[in-house]
Amino acid sequence: MANTDTVKLLQECDAGTKMAVTSIDEVLDKVRDSEMKELLEKSRRHHEKLGDEIHSVLNSHGREEKDPNPVAKGMSWMKTNMKLTMDDSDAAVANLITDGCNMGVKSLNKYLNQYKMADDKSRDLGTKLISIEEKLCKDLTKYL
Repeated sequence: MANTDTVKLLQECDAGTKMAVTSIDEVLDKVRDSEMKELLEKSRRHHEKLGDEIHSVLNSHGREEKDPNPVAKGMSWMKTNMKLTMDDSDAAVANLITDGCNMGVKSLNKYLNQYKMADDKSRDLGTKLISIEEKLCKDLTKYL
């Protein structure tokens, strides 16, 4: 049986991967630049793969997945659609996704600090998710 910190960290990472996939899905059809589109699709696949690994670990502990907070998800959807209605350029998409990555990195670091007793495997998964977010943010800077 996993300790509480392990389960909570895994669930927050799970919610984070789902939020990232949803956010990328919301903007993909707006992206004009083929390289940027491929970059986002690749990052989406990385998030999905890591999410699958997180699900597997949660299941091995007999625990449920966690969906993103509905309020946060709704606010993200509203912000994305409002901003892209005013400006649907690739720069606007890059700006939105970069903001999301930064919020994700901040939250994940908070959870790593908060759930100090989480096992090494779950902490490693959290660190991997942070790395994926940081890489996407860095790769998108040329589109800002």
